[in-house]
Amino acid sequence: MCVKELDRSMRDICRQSNPDSMDTLFGRKTIVFGGDFRQILLVIQKGRREDIVDASINSSYLWDYVTVLKLTVNMRLCDIETDADTRSFDQWILDISNGDVSESEDGVFDIEIPQDLLITNVDDPIGSMISTIYPDYLLNLGNPEYYQQRAILAITHEVVNIINDRMMMCLEGEERSYLSSNSICASQRNADFSNESYTTDFLNSIEVGGLPKHNLRLKIGVPIMLLQNIDQAKGLCNGTRLQIVHLGEKIIRAKILTGSNVGKITALSRVLIVSTDKRIPFRFQRRQYSLSVCFAMTINKSQRQSLSRISLFLLKPIFSHGQQYVALFRVTNRQGIKILILDKDNKLSNTTKNLVYKEVLQHL
Repeated sequence: MCVKELDRSMRDICRQSNPDSMDTLFGRKTIVFGGDFRQILLVIQKGRREDIVDASINSSYLWDYVTVLKLTVNMRLCDIETDADTRSFDQWILDISNGDVSESEDGVFDIEIPQDLLITNVDDPIGSMISTIYPDYLLNLGNPEYYQQRAILAITHEVVNIINDRMMMCLEGEERSYLSSNSICASQRNADFSNESYTTDFLNSIEVGGLPKHNLRLKIGVPIMLLQNIDQAKGLCNGTRLQIVHLGEKIIRAKILTGSNVGKITALSRVLIVSTDKRIPFRFQRRQYSLSVCFAMTINKSQRQSLSRISLFLLKPIFSHGQQYVALFRVTNRQGIKILILDKDNKLSNTTKNLVYKEVLQHL
């Protein structure tokens, strides 16, 4: 629900007890908003820069009535000794988020990454990145704590799949494949829509964000992430990470790694997921386990996570406001981050792009 819709809804609700509340914002109720404009903004599919900026609350008429309270302490870094190196690292991240590391007129900035943060193995940079973040991971499959604070972050699902497939291929044990069932939603089945134009093979091939794969390949010991809210009371929410302990015919059992129910074993079954991606010109539904392998994850999916060891894999430059900042802000200490940058010729590089919409950061 957008802020304007929330305003209208609150007025309607409060009108029942106080008719005059229809003329005041949010029905005269105090509303607390939380967020960080330096992080990834509202995703608008096929939206231009101005569309994304306009969708931010500080572009709304409501912003004139907002009192801004600022948090100034990086809580991820406060658990370690605040020495000069930590303060410098914290300031570097803040400069990146503000677009202050270099000059630019269009919001695209060049960043030079410090040498100590780089993956520099020219022979097998991806393998070096994996061994840096997941040393001896084959020996730690039975240790859930090993996976709680580690992840490799990448820009796109295609790059994430490269890492996940490579790491899972090294695991011993039987691999099981779980195939989804896909169909056109009943609401689309009318005289103006030809179901015959979209074959089963085509529906199976669709891969979009938030939707599990048609062919979900898993092994025992693999870390996974939930892609939607399943049971919030049990801690099974969108973004929750788990580790597989059993692969059955119809049930997958996994141990929860994050949240308030760490260590508990839960059973996962297939669920019906309706795709709402506007890039697909019709609505279809997929019955599948709502999860993905997560040795690696996208930067967008890593939001709200705190990690002690991460690697940022930049096979391609970032493409949205705040992505660079979000990735760097996941880590709790400078020693816990490594960055792998490959240029268009797949050669190691120490520079990358950053994107900041400075107009969003004004009037804060």
